[in-house]
Amino acid sequence: MDFRVSSATSIDTLKNILSLHKIKGRNGDNTMDKEQSIKNVRKATLLSIIPGLGQFYNGQIFKGVVFIAVFIAFIIEFIAVGINAFIGLITLGSVPGVDHSLFLMIEGTLQLIVTVIFIGFYIINIFDARRVAVTWNLGEKVNTKAIDILKNMVEKGFPYLFTLPAYLVMTFVIIFPVLVTLFMAFTNYDFYHIPPANLIDWVGFKNFFSIFFLSAYRDTFLSVFSWTLVWTICATTLQIVIGVFTAVVANQSFIKGKRLFGVIFLLPWAVPAFITIMSFSNMFNDSIGAINMQVIPLLNHLPFVDIPSLAWKTDPFWTKIALISIQGWLGFPYIYVMVTGVLQAIPGELYEAAKIDGASAISRFRKITMPMILFVTAPVFITQYTFNFNNFSIIYLFNEGGPGSVGAGAGSTDILISWIYKLTTGTSPQYAVAAAVTLLISIVVISVSMIAFKKTNAFGNEGMM
Repeated sequence: MDFRVSSATSIDTLKNILSLHKIKGRNGDNTMDKEQSIKNVRKATLLSIIPGLGQFYNGQIFKGVVFIAVFIAFIIEFIAVGINAFIGLITLGSVPGVDHSLFLMIEGTLQLIVTVIFIGFYIINIFDARRVAVTWNLGEKVNTKAIDILKNMVEKGFPYLFTLPAYLVMTFVIIFPVLVTLFMAFTNYDFYHIPPANLIDWVGFKNFFSIFFLSAYRDTFLSVFSWTLVWTICATTLQIVIGVFTAVVANQSFIKGKRLFGVIFLLPWAVPAFITIMSFSNMFNDSIGAINMQVIPLLNHLPFVDIPSLAWKTDPFWTKIALISIQGWLGFPYIYVMVTGVLQAIPGELYEAAKIDGASAISRFRKITMPMILFVTAPVFITQYTFNFNNFSIIYLFNEGGPGSVGAGAGSTDILISWIYKLTTGTSPQYAVAAAVTLLISIVVISVSMIAFKKTNAFGNEGMM
């Protein structure tokens, strides 16, 4: 009899506990009813193969509706447009005069981007269904109402929502043109294959083979590429040296009239580069330029100085010297401003302590000033090198890449970017070869920049300043 009473009491107690737990599940912190069975994580994952079903299984109706709507919209778009877009990207057309190969390539590239974005969404959908099921089984909060889901998305996903528009713009403004250029490099798009009159065909690595092994392009590429490297290193280093030197000198304590120095040093930066380059182009004119007609004769009045008139625009060597010098003039004000800001932020106590320890001015510059400058401005210096690697304006405006020619439409002072321009605007355009050269430029610039940024401590040693 006692046993029966004890059993009945235990059953009543268990019912009361379950009742309280059910009330807490409905009215407490959790939005899910904990009396329901445990979610099958595998089932939730398998159901999410069709986007939205996994969310329906987890009780998130609003999210499931959104996911399945996105899925249906993509399927409709893919059937209506996507299949033909991919076929066009693969074939680049089959009927001359009707199919426009370039438009088909662009449409196919857009569809490829849309498909990749959907694949990313599809993967997120699977992981979301699995994650929510696991969260349910752990007894943690799971939002099921639309208002709770939206509120949670705003609170926890605000950084992603804030940056999403920027990523979308970057995808279609940067990545899309890059992909089109990449695809174009593997075609025969040239003067003889201009759509819609003629179709473009895929030719694989033929353009790259021509650049590296066909003598007509190989010699030109090596000549232009070698000068591009020399130009980038010399011009950028010159502007950095001048900028650092002027900033260090102008910020010495014994220098008076620092504001005047600042105004003078910023003059090259204040004048538009286009005007400055065109002015220098006239000044370096062989026959009537101010350099040959006024500056050199004035220097010849000095003892032991006898400089003849120089062929600034007809001799490739002197043209290159002029270009490097002009870029040094154009580029140093930016470096001057950057370095001046760094120098003014260095605590004076460091120099005082170094003086007490007997450090010379050279030692103080080498041990204190230069490390501080490089620590802060190293990324800027790297971007200056990458900028000058593709500095089209000064090369073309000064002498249009001349004088003379090194073959394949390139002048003796053309760098890769100006050669690409000539390949696409000449009498016999070579668009595919230009795209291949563009791809090579991108590989070089990205590789060098990544290595340089990795080597610098500007992003990995925050405690220095």
